[in-house]
Amino acid sequence: MARSSRAREEIRRFLDIGAVQVAELDLDGDEAVLRPGPGSPPVTHGEVFVLVRRGGRPVGTLLGRVPEGADARVVLAERARAECAPLPLPSVRADAGAPEDAGLAGEPPYTSVVVATRERAGQLARALDSLLAQDHPRFEIVVVDNAPVTDETRELVERKYAERVRYVCERVPGLAIAHNTGLAAVQGEVVAFTDDDVVADPRWLTELTAPFAADAGLGCGTGLILPARLTTPAQVLLEGHGGFAKGFTPRTYDPARPPGDEPLFPFTAGRFGSGANMAFRTAVLRSVGGFDPATGAGTAARGGDDLYGFVRVLAQGHRLRYTPSALVWHHHRETWQDLETQAYGYGAGLTAYLTAVLVNRPALLPAFLARLPRGLAHARTLTAVRETEGGGAPGDHDVRTHPWPRRLSRLQRRGMLYGPVGYVRARRALRATAGATVRGAR
Repeated sequence: MARSSRAREEIRRFLDIGAVQVAELDLDGDEAVLRPGPGSPPVTHGEVFVLVRRGGRPVGTLLGRVPEGADARVVLAERARAECAPLPLPSVRADAGAPEDAGLAGEPPYTSVVVATRERAGQLARALDSLLAQDHPRFEIVVVDNAPVTDETRELVERKYAERVRYVCERVPGLAIAHNTGLAAVQGEVVAFTDDDVVADPRWLTELTAPFAADAGLGCGTGLILPARLTTPAQVLLEGHGGFAKGFTPRTYDPARPPGDEPLFPFTAGRFGSGANMAFRTAVLRSVGGFDPATGAGTAARGGDDLYGFVRVLAQGHRLRYTPSALVWHHHRETWQDLETQAYGYGAGLTAYLTAVLVNRPALLPAFLARLPRGLAHARTLTAVRETEGGGAPGDHDVRTHPWPRRLSRLQRRGMLYGPVGYVRARRALRATAGATVRGAR
């Protein structure tokens, strides 16, 4: 009875979460320019999640409240100047393990952008429009239509985007499989991956890929992910507990110089970034076999394909660069049911990717076992019920106004227990599919 009562209280508190506006504020000298977030209406009174920029570069976020009748630009600019200090220029080394030139902006290499999608033509069109507006000098876009049921995606690409976007169909379901199909089709020196539910900042691709020109040892790059909208309780709750953001400090992860503040390195791959905003040197990703096809959304493993890619590249001795100025705006999931699915899938993907790494690279087993005790402690922290510590309002990393529900923590733990089983099931399903293909070809 007590658990049922607690669950009802969690749902009640969840439904009481109000919408938050999304905006950008650019502080340039004494001037301040306030713009609504992508797809958002102009800012009015009430709570506002603000991305603060200086000279166009993201430097932080804040959660501000605009009183009724007040000038939103003036109120938010005053708050931003007080709270968001200027960050070092990108030419300054981000950490002791980074090569001297890791942050220097070079001429970005020819890049291929892969977008995997499935029956979401409306969202895909919005993403493609933002990708075609990139200021990167040389790039191509490849759309991978994964296990399509209709011709809607193909027709959209052919009708609206013609020669500007290449269309590729992959009949076998699974995000990693779709990404591998894109990897095989691309021509760029660097291959970037994003999702069909993002809006890319105009400088996203340039910022994400320029470090590859500056650092020959760089194998992977990731960037900043912020919410495009915060209109539902699920979106506000997720962003209030971290969302997909990894901070505003550039950082290079170097396997030759393991970071002192990452005792589980490189197995806590979720710290490095997310699949909606990542890039790899094409030859490096191909050399490790791409992504494990038994991981990712659309398989029994439920996720983990991006984390697998990060660890495999680092395990080969290549560096990974996190660049917060490489920004995409992500449309978070909208409902409580979405959050439940996401929590379980994150847990499953975490342990599925670890299983995949050890299956495909057994030499990493001793290092993994040495880190296992701390890893278990980290897992407990990751799935703990987060009541007051950390940031709970979007942009505010000091006070949690919306506690993380116990049910979501339990679902994430269950997912972690299921992940290795899901990975094994996904591998069996792939073998069955391959066998059926061979029999059908005879």
